[in-house]
Amino acid sequence: MGRKKQFVVVLTANERQELTDMTRKGVHSARVMTRARLLLLSDQGLKDRDVAERVGVSTVTVASIRRKFVQGGLQAALYERARPKQPPKLNAHGTAILIAEVCSAPVGRETWTMQLLADRLVTLGVVDSISDETVRRTLKKTFLKPWQVESWCVAQVGADFVWRMEAVLDTYALPYDARRPVICFDEKSYQMLDHVRDPLPPVPGHPARVDHEYKRCGTVNFFVAFEPLMGQRTVTVTERRGNAEFAAELQALDVRYAAADTIVLVLDQLSTHSPAALYQHLPAEEARRLSRRFEWVYTPKHASWLNMAELEWSVLQRQCLGQRLASVDAVEAELLAWETDRNARSVRANWQFSISAARDKLKRHYHFGE
Repeated sequence: MGRKKQFVVVLTANERQELTDMTRKGVHSARVMTRARLLLLSDQGLKDRDVAERVGVSTVTVASIRRKFVQGGLQAALYERARPKQPPKLNAHGTAILIAEVCSAPVGRETWTMQLLADRLVTLGVVDSISDETVRRTLKKTFLKPWQVESWCVAQVGADFVWRMEAVLDTYALPYDARRPVICFDEKSYQMLDHVRDPLPPVPGHPARVDHEYKRCGTVNFFVAFEPLMGQRTVTVTERRGNAEFAAELQALDVRYAAADTIVLVLDQLSTHSPAALYQHLPAEEARRLSRRFEWVYTPKHASWLNMAELEWSVLQRQCLGQRLASVDAVEAELLAWETDRNARSVRANWQFSISAARDKLKRHYHFGE
């Protein structure tokens, strides 16, 4: 003769209806719905092992829910009682010390790691012990990421910066004039890479796989000439990026825009980006003629973001140059396909930064004489 159950589930009509509605509507969590079905089955007099098999839980769980129902009622059986929260490992004072340490430089290391910070807090006597995960969660709440370092060029925003910036923005505000086309000009170097092992193409169930090891195949230089109002660009690949190559690019622009009276050239203040490059590599008369063909508009130092050619570089990097290209021929083939497609679609730049916006954003840098 089996042992009599100590806690027997006997539902009232209202409780049975409530549990039945819960299992049908499906608006509760899976755990609550499982417990509701468990109570309904137990109310029918089924044995614990049969109930456990039907709802997919253990017999211990069935017995535990029956006990909670008998001792605490329906709500106690369906829902977990709120557990008291553990006090935080780091109080406000400890968090302040952690932030101060993150903002300082670690001795003998380039950056802090979570484990280094945890060990440091123990050394300082802030806590007896703390895990690196607790440190990570604490820093996440303060939006501090000690493993990240950003690098940028800090521009000295003075009178020279402002007048050059406004000259560029004035140029961008001009309507299109075929006799005075605006060309944004820039250059970048590119590292050619090759695979050490052949990559594996994607197959159903597996993405493409590329070995992390690679072979360096030298560098090349890119010149880009971008006409934002017409959505036309030309990317030229050269082995070097000296004065001779710059002069050759200006000669090519002269031929490409032969019908123009003046070519407005927006470029940065790189040492090679000067009419002097023309006089260094061309006869004096040709250098003088060519230098007068261009209206030279220079961006401020450390403000290459004002050159719309940078927008093209960003797109080119994302759409084309993320792959490994091992030879000049491969680079030129990819660039030609990319350039041809964008030119055919006349992809223009939607420049929004105006002089009024610049004066509002940088207003503290104006009125230098006051």
